[in-house]
Amino acid sequence: MRAYERLLDYVVVRTPSDEGNEAHTPSSSEQFELARMLVEELRGLGVTDVRLSDDCFVYAKVPATPGLEDRPKLGLIAHMDTVSQFCDHEIRPQLTPDYDGGDLPLFQSGRTLAVRDFPHLPTLKGRTLITSDGMTILGADDKAGIAEIMTALETLLAEGIAHGPLRIAFTPDEEIGCGVHSFDVEGFDADVAYTLDGDTEGEIQYQNFNACEASFEVTGVSVHPGSAKDVMVNAVLLACQINGMLPAFETPRHTEGYEGFYHLLQINGDEAHASLSYIVRDHDAGSFEARKQTLRHIEKLMNEEWGEGTVTLTIKDEYKNMVSVIDGCMYMIDNAKLAAERAGVKPDVSPIRGGTDGCQLSYRGLPCPNLGTGGHGYHGPYEHITVEGMDAATRMAVELVRVFAGE
Repeated sequence: MRAYERLLDYVVVRTPSDEGNEAHTPSSSEQFELARMLVEELRGLGVTDVRLSDDCFVYAKVPATPGLEDRPKLGLIAHMDTVSQFCDHEIRPQLTPDYDGGDLPLFQSGRTLAVRDFPHLPTLKGRTLITSDGMTILGADDKAGIAEIMTALETLLAEGIAHGPLRIAFTPDEEIGCGVHSFDVEGFDADVAYTLDGDTEGEIQYQNFNACEASFEVTGVSVHPGSAKDVMVNAVLLACQINGMLPAFETPRHTEGYEGFYHLLQINGDEAHASLSYIVRDHDAGSFEARKQTLRHIEKLMNEEWGEGTVTLTIKDEYKNMVSVIDGCMYMIDNAKLAAERAGVKPDVSPIRGGTDGCQLSYRGLPCPNLGTGGHGYHGPYEHITVEGMDAATRMAVELVRVFAGE
């Protein structure tokens, strides 16, 4: 079975994580449905050491080919959950064979996958493009990674390709940043691992954002507007003032590469109370701390102007840049580059403008860079991937196993 065929089976099982339930793993019960499917599929491939944990982690161990037991224990990891946005009803994957590289109307949704918004689209000309019907996400993030790991494993076992000890894991709740907190690193028993959770096939990533969440709570004074002179403190206007104190061009729309940003997720409220929610990102640890200090300074200035307790800032760290861990084992990046070349894929070592489970796992003692899956436009109805890109990512995974086996 090819990777894209598995993807089509997986994406129709909706698995949105629930940020409102992040204290519980998994945050949504639907993730167990996919987990059980994967357990049965692994067993169907002949993998006998498979377990599903009470908190919805799928773990599998594949013994080494005789004579290769002393090779490094290599892990391959992907996550089962998706974002909750655009995932509130049935997902209908659509295939567009021989895609012409231009604007593509997404069926009856009224949305168009446009070259203006996704300039890489002409490079996909001639491929078979996979999208949703434009009403939902597709779910390739990260079910494409799962499909590619499964297909690579099937290829290794069916073709008798020599390999060292392999470890497979499929995780819940990556999208809300908390699932991997429960990951059984010791039981997984890998020396190193890779997540398959990136974009274009051939991507090799070991430099991710430092990340935190930040929220401002604003307490106003609400009185009748007719008698509000020197009394009313409109919390919504103060919320606007807070956002206006941040650099206007340090947002996701205006940044790329290693450039960090402040991203306003939500602003809510009325005259009496308002709230702002942000995520803050930066690759450089010093710049990241400076961004957090900017937020604290805004809190201080607002309280000096409007009275102590008017504005309360809460900052919650999420994950750190894994570069300091991977710098000590750069052979993993060299091995991935070699695997890409052997698979006929151009290796692209580039920073992650986000994070993966591998960020947290790296700091828990399991070095874990990230590899591309062939997908694009994640977290919205414009998500897309190609059959050929998935095939290439699968070949790269197979070659990576062979490299680690000593070939």
